[in-house]
Order: sequence, then C-alpha cells, then structure tokens
Amino acid sequence: MGIFVFLPLVLPLTAWPIARLAEQRLHPRTATLLLTGVSSVMALCSTVCLALLMVVGTAQLPGNPLPDGWSDSEVRESVPHHEIVGKAAIPALVAVVGGGLRALVHHHRLLRRAHQALAGLPRTAVAVLPDTEPYAYALPGGPRDRVVVSTGMLTRLAPRERRALFAHERAHLAAGHHRHLLLVRLAACANPFLWPLRKAVAYTTERWADEAAAQAVGSRRAVARAIGKAALVTHGTPAFAAFAAPGPLPRRVAALLGPAPVVRAWPPIFTAVGLALWTAATGALLSAMFSANSAVTLLLLLHAATPL
Repeated sequence: MGIFVFLPLVLPLTAWPIARLAEQRLHPRTATLLLTGVSSVMALCSTVCLALLMVVGTAQLPGNPLPDGWSDSEVRESVPHHEIVGKAAIPALVAVVGGGLRALVHHHRLLRRAHQALAGLPRTAVAVLPDTEPYAYALPGGPRDRVVVSTGMLTRLAPRERRALFAHERAHLAAGHHRHLLLVRLAACANPFLWPLRKAVAYTTERWADEAAAQAVGSRRAVARAIGKAALVTHGTPAFAAFAAPGPLPRRVAALLGPAPVVRAWPPIFTAVGLALWTAATGALLSAMFSANSAVTLLLLLHAATPL
C-alpha cells in the first residue's frame, strides 16, 4: 500500500477552493449536487483507508482476534511507520463511526420530536400552528412531507411574501435538501477536512430554495423581502427552521437582488471556478483510485499470509 493509503485522508484539502467558489460562481443546484457528491466520495474513501490502517494496527495488538498470519511482517511493512500509524488508526476510526452514529441519531430524534409535536393535526401539506412566535420550516418524513408555519409568521408577511415563504419551504422538500445536509454532515464526521463543504452546502441549499421560490412567485425582490422580514422577526426558531436560517443572509438577499444565476453544465477550465472544480474532481478520483488500490493490495497480502 505504501504512502498511497494515507493520501485519501488529506486529499479533501483539494476541495477547499471549490467549496467557496461554488457558492459564488455556480448555480445553487449545481453547487449543491457537486459538493455533496465530492464530499461523499472523499469521506467514503478516507474511511476505507482508515479501516485498512486499523486492520494493520489491530493485528499488532496482543491477544487480537484476527488470524495470526495477519500480523506477518510483510503485512506490517506494507504501511510506513506501521507501529504508530496502525495503532493510531484504531481510536480514529472509532471516533469516525461514533461521530456518524451520533449525527444519525440526532437527525432521526429531531425528526421524531418534530412529527410528534404535530400529532393530532390534520395531515395536510401545510400545518399552521397557532403560535405568536414567528417561524417556518420544512419537515420531511413521516406520513407525508409538510411545511410548518406559525400564525405569528403569517401575520408579519404580505400575501406575496407568504407565497414566497411556502414556495421556499416546498423547494426544500421537493429537492430533498435534508438528505444533502445529512450526507455532508456525515462526511464532515468522517473527515474534518470536509467541514468547509458542509458549510457551503448549508448555504447553497438555501440559495437553491430561494431561486425556486423566485421562479414560483415571479419576483426575486418579493423573495428577498420575505427572507429579510423572516430574519428580522425570527428570534428562537425550532430546530427544523430552514427559512432564513443558514446564511449569511446579506449574501442571499444580494444574490436575489441581482440577475438570476445561469445554469451551466461545466464552467470553462481556464477560470478560477473551473480550475477549482477540476482540482476537486481530480482529488475525488484519486481518492477512489488510491483507496481501491490499497484495499486490493491489503486483501492480497492478507490472503497470502493466511495459512490454508
């Protein structure tokens, strides 16, 4: 395996430039799909390599449950500095798995509590709660996806702004933004170098919903006013509040007051965003190649070292 087993652990650094430029230069839908895909691939590859290192480290421990042949010198020497790296990979992988499980449990617990709070209400697409506190959010899952809004929020918005609010939240549900956010959150748990991509996707999903709402109501200014008002009147929003939650809000408003973003399949390579995109794509491809090569190499070594 050599040094190649370590590269997928640091190759997520190649995605940092596109994490920032995608927010500014790509259509929000394109940016969300791209960043989610890159972070998922890189997180999976780094976790695989961490697991391979853990196998080498576990085989060195006294009383390990692995076959004796797996601690063969040829297996250990396939990893540089195996004495330190192999043993360090064990707690690192435990932390990765533990962080991912905590994120999943937290996500499903919030969903369950949110749906329980709506128990007894008609199962309509929109749930209006008699609450003076202003909030609105998209609630996926359960018997059906729903938009939850308080009367306090509705009374503070003009009719066209209410349409923008509902269009924004419906866009979150229709595009499955909660899945993108969960994937990048799990990716960040798997590799801390992917944290900037999680923050970027939190912003691009909001921008995606903003653009969908602007197209639905036929006015970008109406959506800009709606998210501005929602931000000003919202104080303590529920955990699933998505409308005007991730920001930064001034950038979202400024984007809506400007021209609509252009949908393009792939930006020219000789531009900043094009170079950043190719760098991230190359980093993801190399991560997949190096992790696959390391996995096959270790499997062959373990097979050769295991007595029949």
